[in-house]
Amino acid sequence: MIAVTGATGTVGGQVARLLSGRHPLRLLGRSPERLRALGLAAEAVGADFGDRRSLERALAGAHALFAVTVNPLEPGHDENLLAAARSAGVRHVVKLSALAVTDHGADDLITRWQRRNEDLLRGSGLAWTILRPRAFMSNTLAWAATIRSGGVVAAPQARSRNASVDPRDVAEAAVLALTEPGHEGRHYPLTGPESISAVEQCEQLAEVLGRPLSCVGTSLAQAYAAWARRYPESIAQALLDSAKRQGDGAKQQVDHTLGALLGRPPGTYRRWARDHAHHFK
Repeated sequence: MIAVTGATGTVGGQVARLLSGRHPLRLLGRSPERLRALGLAAEAVGADFGDRRSLERALAGAHALFAVTVNPLEPGHDENLLAAARSAGVRHVVKLSALAVTDHGADDLITRWQRRNEDLLRGSGLAWTILRPRAFMSNTLAWAATIRSGGVVAAPQARSRNASVDPRDVAEAAVLALTEPGHEGRHYPLTGPESISAVEQCEQLAEVLGRPLSCVGTSLAQAYAAWARRYPESIAQALLDSAKRQGDGAKQQVDHTLGALLGRPPGTYRRWARDHAHHFK
């Protein structure tokens, strides 16, 4: 039995879809009804990261776990999940982290939280595999509303490059680690095949959609103000620090690990844009 957290999210959802019908599968979340609505061949079990006993019950009988936690303001979530995994007899945990943990200049709240989570997993006594992706290409879905309404994209550090990755490729790597031997004790840096800026992504989207789009660079102050309206101050500051690092070139290096894992080149942004064009129309 493989257990998956985050099945309603970007990567966890794709992992669940890839496993569905191929392996015994259990989805964990606070809303089993929402998990069942995914329509997958899987058990849907209620569990809360804040409730260790609910996690133990949900993980009973699972031999592998795909672990996604999302709240850096709740550091106890990973502690609870790993303690429950040990207690339930889980043998192997595949953890979604982020490549920022390897950036020497990254010391924001989110990156410190991810580093701590990795340390917890490595010290847990469980077999582990850690996936470290760069930014997901799907983050550009945030542009959909303004593209539909006026053909405009607003982005901070619009000409800085990021080796962004298709989350479908990250999910495929996760499934390999969950279902094949030989991935234990490995850290996998996962990037796309090229380093690309928001301006270039906007240009490629325009070509795919067959209509002109305009990419407007916003200041870091404007970006921070927008984040602060949506998130707690510490999260907004972490996003600001991350944007500054990208502007300094910290996120543009392409790594070839993903292609070696998949046995094919990772997907390009143009391919991602073609497959998701309907969101922008």
